[in-house]
Amino acid sequence: MAPRCSTTTSPALSAPSAPSATTCTSASPSASPSPGPADLVFLSGPVHTVDAARSRAGAVAVRGDRIVAVGYDADVRELIGPGTEVVDLRGKLLIPGFQDAHVHPVGGGMELAQCDLSAAETAEAYRELIGSYADAHPQAPWVTGGGWSLEAFPGGMPTRQFLDALVPDRPVFLVNRDHHGGWANSRALERAGLTARTPDPSDGRIEREADGHPSGMLQEGAMRLVADLIPEPTLAERTAGLLRAQRLLHSYGVTAWQDAMLGRTPGIADATPAYVAARSEGQLTARVTGALWWDRARGAEQIPELVAKREELTGGLLRATSVKIMQDGIAENHTAAMLSPYLTACGCASDNSGISFIDPEELRTYVTSLDAEGFQVHFHALGDRAVREALDAVEAARRTNGWRDTRPHLAHLQVVHPDDVPRFRRLGATANIQALWAAHEPQMDELTIPFLGDRRASWQYPFGDLLRAGATLAAGSDWPVSSPDPLAALHVAVNRRIPEAAPSVPVFLPEQRLDLGSALAAYTAGSAYANHLDDTGSIQPGKLADLVVLDRDPFDGPPEEIAAARVLETFVGGQRVYAADDA
Repeated sequence: MAPRCSTTTSPALSAPSAPSATTCTSASPSASPSPGPADLVFLSGPVHTVDAARSRAGAVAVRGDRIVAVGYDADVRELIGPGTEVVDLRGKLLIPGFQDAHVHPVGGGMELAQCDLSAAETAEAYRELIGSYADAHPQAPWVTGGGWSLEAFPGGMPTRQFLDALVPDRPVFLVNRDHHGGWANSRALERAGLTARTPDPSDGRIEREADGHPSGMLQEGAMRLVADLIPEPTLAERTAGLLRAQRLLHSYGVTAWQDAMLGRTPGIADATPAYVAARSEGQLTARVTGALWWDRARGAEQIPELVAKREELTGGLLRATSVKIMQDGIAENHTAAMLSPYLTACGCASDNSGISFIDPEELRTYVTSLDAEGFQVHFHALGDRAVREALDAVEAARRTNGWRDTRPHLAHLQVVHPDDVPRFRRLGATANIQALWAAHEPQMDELTIPFLGDRRASWQYPFGDLLRAGATLAAGSDWPVSSPDPLAALHVAVNRRIPEAAPSVPVFLPEQRLDLGSALAAYTAGSAYANHLDDTGSIQPGKLADLVVLDRDPFDGPPEEIAAARVLETFVGGQRVYAADDA
C-alpha cells in the first residue's frame, strides 16, 4: 500500500477518568442514564482501558453500540438481564479495538486473489509461485499481483529475463512489497513502448541494462508507464477485495482504519467505488477514514474537486476527510528524500539525495489551503528531508490559519533529523509509526544501512525519542506492504526485533523501544485521534463499544512473547464481527 489543536498531550493521557460504574447512552456527559439491562457484558477481566486515569478494570457492560459501565463484576452484574450475552474473560484480556492509521485494504485484498508473493522470501520461491499462477490462469491477459521482497535479488533489482522464462506469451507486472517499484517482463515493456531512448519521468526512474535498455524494474512514478496499460479491475473485483481485507483485518482485531489512498495511483486501482458499494449494501462493518489522493502532477486547482469528493463520500461508516500527500519514496531504492546524499557501495557520497515529489514551497501553499478547507493532511514522509518539508508545511498552515482541529499526521518516519523530533509536539503533528519496519532484517541490513551511513542510520524510526519529546503517536501497518497484524507490530515496537528473529540478531536501536502500554495506546487511542474518532480508542462509559478479546494478557508475560497473543473476538459498536473457531 494526528494531534490536538490546543494541547500536545497524547489522547491516552488526556482521557477523562470514569467512576467505577457509570451508565449513559452517549458520549455526552449530560446524557441521561438509560434504564434496562445491558446487551453485552464482559466479566472476570482483566480489562486494559487505555484510560490513563484508570488503566485497569474487570468488567464492562454494553447497551446498543455504547459502553454503559466500566468497573468490576459486582458493579455490572445488576445490568445482566435475560437477554444479556455474557462473555467470561477469565484468562483473557479485553482491550479497545485496534485502529490502523495507514493501510490499503482494497489493494491488499485484491492482491490476495492475484499472483500473491507476500508469503515467500526467495527468488526460487517466486519462480515457482509465478509459474504456477500463470499456468493456472492461461486466459488472463496480464499476470498481475505482487508482494516480492527487494532483498531476494542482488541490489533489489530483479530482471525482465527472469519473468520472460516463466511467462513469455503475456505481459507481467508485479509490484514489490513496498509498492514503490514494479517488475515487468519484456512483453509488458514492449506494450508500453519503453526503449533505451525513453526518458525517466520526473518522479521516478527506469532501471536499465548496460546498453540503456529497460531492465524490467520501474521505480516510483515510472511504474505508471506500464501500470496504466493494465485493464482496470471491475467494481465486483474491488468490492470483493475490500470485503476479503475487512474479514482479515477484523480477525486481527482492527475495528477502524484510515485508507491511505483513495484515488487512481500508479499500479493501484481507485479503492473509492468499493467503499461506496460496500456501504450501500450494508457490508461495511469497520469505521473508515479515507485519505483522498493528492495528484502530484497537478496543483491547487484540484482542491475544489477534493472538497466535492469529501461531500460526496462522507456518510455512514465512511468519512473522506483526509488528503494523502506522498512527498518522497523509499530508502531502499534511494528515492526517499534525504538532507544529504546517499552513499555508494564504497561508502562515498553519491550525487543522489532522493526525490521530493512536490516542490517544498508549493507544498507549503497546498497544505495551507487544504488546512483552511478543514482537511487533515496525511503525509508520506520517509526521509529526513521529506519529514522536514512536511513539518515546514504544517508550520506554514498553523502560521496562516491558526490552530485548527485538522490533526495532520506524518507516516513512516524512517529517518528523522534530531532537530525535527521536538517539532511534532510544537506543531501538533502526529507521528504515524509503522513499527514492524524498525528491526534488523535483510532489507534493513543490506539495502538501507550501508547507503545511509552509521550516523544517519541511527536516526531511524525514533519512536522513543518522539514519545519522550511529547509527540502524539498513532500506528498503522501500511498493509499490503507489511503484515496487518497489530500484535506483531506491538512486538517490534517493544522489542525492536521481529518475532521470528534468531537469538543472534541484535536489538535495533534499543533506546527507541516503547513500553507496551505506550505502543498499545498508539494503536488504539492515538490512531483514533488521527482518525477523528474521538468516541473510540479507549474503554470508558459513553464511548462506542469497539472492543477486542485477546487469548491472554501480554502485560503478564515477557516482552518476547507479545506476538504469540492472538485475537479471539472483535466487536464494532457492540456487534461481533469476528470470532475465532475456539473463541
